Amino acid sequence: MALPMDTLGSMQQLTATPAPAPLAMPEQSFQTRGFRAHSFGRPSPRTIAARATLVLVTLSLTIFGISEMYAVAKVGSIAALEWVLLAAFSVAFGWIAFSAANALAGIFAPRGKNEDIYAPGGLTAIVMPIYNEDPREVFSALAAMVNDLPERLRTSFEVFIISDTTSPEVWIAEERALAILRAKCGPTRVWYRRRRDNAHRKAGNVADFVRRWGGRYEHMIMLDADSLMTGDCMARLRAAMIADPKAGIIQSNPQLIGGQTPFARAQQFANTVTGKVVGGGIAAWQGEDGNYWGHNAIIRMSAFAGAAGLPSLAGRPPFGGSILSHDFVEAALIRRAGWTVTMRPDITGSYEGAPTDLFGVIKRDRRWAQGNLQHARLVGAPGLAFCSRLHFTIGILAYVMSPVWLFLLLTGVALSVQATLIRPEYFPSSFALFPTWPAFDSARMVTLFIISLVVLLLPKIMAMVNALFDRELRRGCGGPLGVVGSTFLELVITTLIAPIMMIAQTGIVMSILLGRAVGWLPQARSGSSVSWLAATQFHMVHMACGLVLGIIALIHSPTLAAWMSPTLFALILAVPISKGCGSFWLGRKLRRNHALMTPQEAAPPEVLRMARREAHAFPASLPRDALITLAEDQTLCDAHLGALEPEQRGRGSFDTTRALAAAKLGEAQSIEELASWLAPAERLTLLSDTGLLANALELAKRRAMGAKAA
Repeated sequence: MALPMDTLGSMQQLTATPAPAPLAMPEQSFQTRGFRAHSFGRPSPRTIAARATLVLVTLSLTIFGISEMYAVAKVGSIAALEWVLLAAFSVAFGWIAFSAANALAGIFAPRGKNEDIYAPGGLTAIVMPIYNEDPREVFSALAAMVNDLPERLRTSFEVFIISDTTSPEVWIAEERALAILRAKCGPTRVWYRRRRDNAHRKAGNVADFVRRWGGRYEHMIMLDADSLMTGDCMARLRAAMIADPKAGIIQSNPQLIGGQTPFARAQQFANTVTGKVVGGGIAAWQGEDGNYWGHNAIIRMSAFAGAAGLPSLAGRPPFGGSILSHDFVEAALIRRAGWTVTMRPDITGSYEGAPTDLFGVIKRDRRWAQGNLQHARLVGAPGLAFCSRLHFTIGILAYVMSPVWLFLLLTGVALSVQATLIRPEYFPSSFALFPTWPAFDSARMVTLFIISLVVLLLPKIMAMVNALFDRELRRGCGGPLGVVGSTFLELVITTLIAPIMMIAQTGIVMSILLGRAVGWLPQARSGSSVSWLAATQFHMVHMACGLVLGIIALIHSPTLAAWMSPTLFALILAVPISKGCGSFWLGRKLRRNHALMTPQEAAPPEVLRMARREAHAFPASLPRDALITLAEDQTLCDAHLGALEPEQRGRGSFDTTRALAAAKLGEAQSIEELASWLAPAERLTLLSDTGLLANALELAKRRAMGAKAA
């Protein structure tokens, strides 16, 4: 694709990165020795009221649920397995009670503020970390965000793209897209840097950016590759930070957009409707002791550099090594240093992409689970605010609850099997004529089930009622019938996938506890339809669990099988359920029937429409071969060479990949031949080495000169 002259000019006028502006970012310690804890201020009355609501409602509901379960089991004396059941139920009921209490705490959500968006306050970086993403989607979103900024603020922001990309073709596509983006951003400067070494992944990339150029900026708006924010949202986040000199992080409440499958649309609807209530509750009780979700937030650069330098944890993965869920830890460290971390749900216009299907979510959960379970080592770190410890605990429980739910289910099955197959061997210590048989108050159990269901669904019920009374939200969701119908449809989809996620997350947690690191794999953001064979292989364990549990339940207690039927149904039919939830065809059918509609879908924000228009200016496909593309485009090649960082190689060190690339380069008689010989890692090494790349380009020049002479 030939680049327009104004684009080529912008490529030549700007270097890839600005002049160095180093900012010290020392690694923090989680050890007690030598640490002086910060004294935190008193929470606001609204925060105190929200926290009191959270604690009182959670404890009241949990105590009530446990007492009712105890009464259900205490028909006679409680047997051993019944005690086990009671323990598992207590943890599970406490978890849903906390969720319900969080929704109720939302009545104390902080009120919005109207800061002056034009207040002077230094330069703000819009930081976009990328890793083998689709350049067209990422760069068109950045173009839309910049052009949506108020005209007077365009020079107060700069875009800084920090790439950890390892695909040669994606790398060259990013550099090609950079030139186009610079031409579109006008007075807003755009910088780009690709790291040679991907140490510590995203956290390491951001830390490296701060250490090299952090001194240039007062704040940074941290994005993810699927983030999209309106200019007004970014301007208001910046104004909020300028207005509060104690603010370290201000987190927006991003809404999901772009859902095309039933699963994505259900997540999108729940995020928009239920997320509004849940987000209000979180903002209310956490106050200034908030959390950071890794993106769609503004961060004070001095606070981040001074307090959020992450060390590697002692030991090997999965519990040692790089901190994977770095965002929670960065928020805790910044709060520990005395800065505030708050959430501002009133600052709207913050969006992110919706997950496409179960496959992508489970793959994502593999790294999220490891990162959250790592936090078990940090909960007791000195100096942390109590709420920071609570955030760590909630993150851990979010994944541990799946094994708890499964254990609760298996205990119920075990009780049924014991009652019909195994002769009890537990007699009371005192003399008795009869053994202690497991017994339950069935009528009370039904009542407890209904109560548990109400507690579980309370956040969704509150969200539905709130949407019915919120005119803008109600209209955007298709009116009252749309709100109610979509709420029930989302509940059906959630109910169908919950047992599958329970088994999948249990497997992930057990794998981590057994010492198997899951690592950090690239996330498939756009998604694609998975074949029936692949879906069957992926869900084989889930189907097997459903069949085994179903057979056991039917043999020993048809009543139990009836109670378990929703779970068994979802597990046995995991493949068609998963395929249906990830079907783009079904998603389009739902869209045409206005099911699971959201306001941002009914009337897309201008920044989203702009991003879709801007996408046409960027190449739709990757280069066929990165090396040949550079050989054919001298301007792009010059920009690429100018952006390369010098290789940091110690004397006597030996890189086998570079040696192989150099050997093939020495043998090749044309650049096409060389390109066909190079493995992806060798091509990446060659493109990163100015000497090797210059020699490779000489092959193309000699061939061109030979052809001209002939």
